Amino acid sequence: MGEPIHPKSIVILDCGGQYAHLIARRVRQCGAYSEIRPAETHAHDLKDAAGIILSGGPQSVYDPESPQGDTGIFDLGIPILGICYGLQWMAQALGGEVRRGKVKEYGRTRIRKKALRIKSTKNLFQDCPEEFTVWMSHGDEAVNIPEGFSVIATSDVCANAAFADEKRKFFALQFHPEVTHTECGREILQRFVALCGAVPWSVEGFAQRIGEEIKAEVCDRSVFMLVSGGIDSTVAFTLLNRVLGPNRVRGLLVDTGLMRKGEIQQICEAFRMLGIENLHVEDASDEFFERLQNVYDPEEKRRIIGETFLSVQKRVCRAMGLSFDDQWMLGQGTIYPDTIETGGTKHAARIKTHHNRIETIQRMIDAGLVVEPLKELYKDEVRQLGEELGLPHELVWRHPFPGPGLGVRILCSLPDKTQEIPNANIDIPHAVLPIRSVGVQGDSRTYKYAIVLFSESKIPTDQHWNFATEIPNRCPEFNRVLFCLSHSRPTKFVFTPVCITRERTNLLQEADAIVDEEIRNAGLYEEIWQFPVVLLPLGRQSGQESIVLRPVHSTEAMTADAARIPGTILQRMVVRILSLSGIDTVFYDLTSKPPATIEWE
Repeated sequence: MGEPIHPKSIVILDCGGQYAHLIARRVRQCGAYSEIRPAETHAHDLKDAAGIILSGGPQSVYDPESPQGDTGIFDLGIPILGICYGLQWMAQALGGEVRRGKVKEYGRTRIRKKALRIKSTKNLFQDCPEEFTVWMSHGDEAVNIPEGFSVIATSDVCANAAFADEKRKFFALQFHPEVTHTECGREILQRFVALCGAVPWSVEGFAQRIGEEIKAEVCDRSVFMLVSGGIDSTVAFTLLNRVLGPNRVRGLLVDTGLMRKGEIQQICEAFRMLGIENLHVEDASDEFFERLQNVYDPEEKRRIIGETFLSVQKRVCRAMGLSFDDQWMLGQGTIYPDTIETGGTKHAARIKTHHNRIETIQRMIDAGLVVEPLKELYKDEVRQLGEELGLPHELVWRHPFPGPGLGVRILCSLPDKTQEIPNANIDIPHAVLPIRSVGVQGDSRTYKYAIVLFSESKIPTDQHWNFATEIPNRCPEFNRVLFCLSHSRPTKFVFTPVCITRERTNLLQEADAIVDEEIRNAGLYEEIWQFPVVLLPLGRQSGQESIVLRPVHSTEAMTADAARIPGTILQRMVVRILSLSGIDTVFYDLTSKPPATIEWE
């Protein structure tokens, strides 16, 4: 038997999906206490739960190694909700049939409610319109539903998009109600929570509660904190200073050479305004560029950047006379999406390795030498905590920036001689880029090609935006759809094998600064959640490169929508970016997450 659950809580059984903790958060936002357990948790350990939610997952239920729960949960007499993989496992466990779908669904999908023969107060869709948009991420589907269930929603390609046995309070959704892009998602979860009668829960006193946890974990030790200047490390560093006092906390800001233009000076000034002066700045840019020479693989880049951070930190620690033992711990601003995308739960697929989760760091975590006060939080919760700590509004709502910095926005690739570049069967002007990027489809990592669409107007239309959803669903070879802002007709792009250099970094810094200035001048900075600017080693001529604009709307980084920027602003950006020596093409990334990750690597 496992550790007892909190009585009358809603338990999320984690089948490895990217959104398990997001489901738990949404349940708490609905006013109920929630906790997460492994998919295989014994039914006896769940007998005191108020309800159970089966999460999504990257595997197929008919695979021998896929997560399999205890079917005894269906005899507990409590409400159960299956989401995505959870729907499929529930269907198979109760006698239904799951097969690979003829068409995969990723991103926004319209579903239609199906009227039940008998009106019921247990209908999860009671407050939803007859047709609404949901967020899909699946390749399998339930082709036959179990006995006793009725279909309650369908989509164009998924006949059994949702079904229920309302008598037993069993519900199954192929889509993800927990993500912000699903219309009525919160209402659907709220109705399920209401059927459970769970223990009430509310978010208050975040700083005090996390502060007590820090004191218990750190005890009499001190903390050495790696600071990037982003909201996560800023909040974590500020919180550690408040809880432990400046005499027990030291910060290190490493100048990797991969920061945004003028960022080191801005970070130092921001902390001075906060009254935090225990921050040391170390210029290690030469070291980072040297170690990244001739490195092309995105995972290898992340590993090297993470290892170099640690080597610099160790050098500085030795100079300060510090060592990680009974006296000092390493502090990090890791948040939950960083751990889940690295495969941080039992069944989760590795989407990309976060630099705070490389093997060396993991060994330190296992040895109890790392404190991560934000590791269970999402970006919007970190912002909430930052406001509770009294941080300046501009600092709290600063766009997220990856720990490896521009290192994951400067693509480096060798020619792919092992795989033929795919063709796309679409009747619209297009080209396929001879370079691949990271995506997430069906909760699994993909590494696929991007397709570029063209138009005489050089501004994307609704048709182009629709293709951004349709193409990855129909063509498994692609996980990104771009639009060319600088040219109206397709061309064959010339690929230039090149790694990260100081010159390429300076070029991207200038392009990024142009974009930042334009969106601030247009009053769009706070409307856009994040705006990565990416450098690709290809152009219309040999030796030239391309810039990708990747503005997104999101709240917790687990899902995202490409942001629609007005055409006049886009064209001002394009004119200025094309004036930079070495850039001859500008693209606009129209893809949602899934199927593409927010960052390209």
